[in-house]
Amino acid sequence: DGIALGPEGPVLVHGYDPPPGGKWIDDVIPGKLSAIERHEGELLWQAPCEVGYGRGFAAGFGALGQAVVLGPSTHGHRMVRMSLGDGELLEAADISPFDEASVASDLCLCVSAQRVFALDSLTLGETWEYSQDGERYHHVARSGDRVLAIYTHLASGLQGVLVLSAHTGEYQGVLLAPTLSVIHDVSATGGVVVLLTCELDRALGPRQDAALATAIALHEGGGVRDTLSLLGLGAGGRPGDPPLWFQVLETRAVDELPDVAIAADGGKLYVERGAMLDAMDALSGRTLGGWTVPGLDQQVDWCVVEGAGLLAEETRVSVFELPA
Repeated sequence: DGIALGPEGPVLVHGYDPPPGGKWIDDVIPGKLSAIERHEGELLWQAPCEVGYGRGFAAGFGALGQAVVLGPSTHGHRMVRMSLGDGELLEAADISPFDEASVASDLCLCVSAQRVFALDSLTLGETWEYSQDGERYHHVARSGDRVLAIYTHLASGLQGVLVLSAHTGEYQGVLLAPTLSVIHDVSATGGVVVLLTCELDRALGPRQDAALATAIALHEGGGVRDTLSLLGLGAGGRPGDPPLWFQVLETRAVDELPDVAIAADGGKLYVERGAMLDAMDALSGRTLGGWTVPGLDQQVDWCVVEGAGLLAEETRVSVFELPA
């Protein structure tokens, strides 16, 4: 149910043994963490993990190169550090519940509906939080010392992008005012923030209206407006700045849309649609290539780090290399 891949070292895989019959009483299923050699797929070790399977999960590599896992346990949400050498539990701490999180060597960024908060990857303590009345939070991404938080302005019901300091959580402004009906996901790399969204006419200025209308008219979906699109923004921009680029992915009705996910790394954006994975230049939106990845349409999770992809299906894990 969770994976992590760094630029070097083992692959981390978090999973669980389903009970016979697929039934259990508790909200959390006990988990286990495995380390797999990244080149040959050899199982290095497998150990019980204090973090189980349930609401919210993240895994990655901490300040000392140790495994960091956070998520639900049978006694509330927890964050743990484990040795990459043998899976030994080094430290554990109780943390607040969250819906989504990402792990970096210095900070773990977490988001729940009520707040955005950061946890120190070494001490496991909470370092800052951000919340405001009248706002609801959904996703987070990081670009250098900036945290980009997707939020809903409750009075209008529209969504935008907040900018917070990664080190203090201090409010630094708004990258995109709440103008979009929904932002499905956000990812960032190389000073570019990419949104997976729709109805771009809400966010584009008059200069882009003609280009958007042309893109919709020429799209093979045959719809009259975009129902799924990509929007590239400069991470250091301000409200009202024109986007770096946009691309219409779908114009079909919402109930006919395929599952789409995005991830950004090394200046590239990766877009998953079924078994297809497309790579794009994050700065320009230019397509670099596309590949069929066996099992991607059955994925539980996937990620790309420095041109290497990690794919987890329900009972199989694989590493693949991308040409671009």
